[in-house]
Amino acid sequence: MKPQHRPLTTALVAFATAAALASPATPAQAQARKDTAVLGMVLEPAPGLDPTMAAAAAIGEIVHYNVLEGLTKINMDGSIAPLLAESWSIDPDGKSYTFKLRRGVKFSDGEAFDASDVKFSFERAKAAGSTNKAKKAVFDNISRIDTPDALTVIVVLAQADGNFLFRMGENTAVILDPKSAAGTATKPVGTGPFRFDNWAKGSAITLVKNESFRNAAAVKMKKVTFRFINDSAAQVAALLAGDIDGMPRFQALESLKQFQGDARFSVTPGGTEGKTIVSINNKKKPFDDVRVRRALAMAIDRKAVVEGASEGFGKPIGSHMVPSDAGYVDLTSVNAYDPEKARALLKEAGVATPLNLTLTLPPPGYARKGGEIVAAQLAKIGVIAKIENVEWAQWLAGPFKGNFDLTIISHVEPLDFDRYADPAYYWGYNSKAYNDLFAKYNSTGDMKARLKVLGDIQRQLATDSVNVYLYQLPQFAVGKKQLKGLWSSSPIFANDLGALSWQ
Repeated sequence: MKPQHRPLTTALVAFATAAALASPATPAQAQARKDTAVLGMVLEPAPGLDPTMAAAAAIGEIVHYNVLEGLTKINMDGSIAPLLAESWSIDPDGKSYTFKLRRGVKFSDGEAFDASDVKFSFERAKAAGSTNKAKKAVFDNISRIDTPDALTVIVVLAQADGNFLFRMGENTAVILDPKSAAGTATKPVGTGPFRFDNWAKGSAITLVKNESFRNAAAVKMKKVTFRFINDSAAQVAALLAGDIDGMPRFQALESLKQFQGDARFSVTPGGTEGKTIVSINNKKKPFDDVRVRRALAMAIDRKAVVEGASEGFGKPIGSHMVPSDAGYVDLTSVNAYDPEKARALLKEAGVATPLNLTLTLPPPGYARKGGEIVAAQLAKIGVIAKIENVEWAQWLAGPFKGNFDLTIISHVEPLDFDRYADPAYYWGYNSKAYNDLFAKYNSTGDMKARLKVLGDIQRQLATDSVNVYLYQLPQFAVGKKQLKGLWSSSPIFANDLGALSWQ
């Protein structure tokens, strides 16, 4: 799977059009009714609104949990809760999951929801030709789906998957009805608290309350409009002018203090799944020597990178997980900043300096700004990093295919440490010790025991210094003070509109 970079490239996309700044409802009207809201979004979904057939995170930000639902729900704190499945049980071998479904659930077009819809949706995702981004890792691992009755689904896996319940809460696992599934890209129909209303291409998408929703009384908003504003300066202007009521993933970090000092707004800090790293080509000499990789890590001052690339926002990390993840271990003391030791490691590894290499940087600001700082710090230990700025298409055709020395990227998919068990993945890591730990994690059913293994997984990656782990990409929700319920953290890219209300 690709690193989900799309929501993070804001500062490099063209300025918002005038149409994107035209508000469909004035702020005064919105607040007077207390049942509508206009939210700013960074990117417009593409190519459509079916998250099971396209990988863009921007799709899930609009339809997931609002129009379309899955068996489980991932809360803002990363915990897993029941959704269309009200309960489940897992066989001791970790391969068989029995889900008990909610009664009385209907799709917004009136069709009843039952076990047959779950079976249809998963078989559709598994089918040949499916472009579901979770197909190989999740759905191809499903060996059998049984529906003994209308409210029971038994999913049998070929291989144990310790993250299966989490995957069932991602937007790739939403449940569709056979009668409406084909039209999901343009007119999604789901079981959620909202239904699709309108898409003004290039400008906005509007959702309206699903009055037939099973818990409609708890949903406060009758209409929510997502406006697409991809330039950070335009986001600031839209908030200050009242053209939007809030922005869950505010991008203009340099303007945060302005909003923090304005009594009209609230600024809520949070985190994303974005593991910002200097990826290292582990297959290429001299990076196939762990001493060289450790030297690179020790040459880089994470705090300086955070200050220069992320306006001082972002928490340093020492392995491929972020502080908001369950089971996170702080490993920033492993390979801590120590240029003198870094130089000694290079010498021990027989690397003559200056060592010339290429640092390939994709478009996002965190990469371009961070790259300048990383190159300057590497130079102090005799590693001369020639910066090569590329567009996303070039990055995908180059570094992501394994043709690179170093690159900077933020991996924002949750629990994507599974990539380290794939030697064909672009950084080329191949470790029996890691693979054994990963297999143990997947086959461990007890939550406490699994979290212990997860700690060992993180320590193995830090010890092997597979990549240089920099920091967690931050998230800030900025909105009118009276608007409550904006997602301020993103364990997945979603916005739970059912939690929105005016106070």
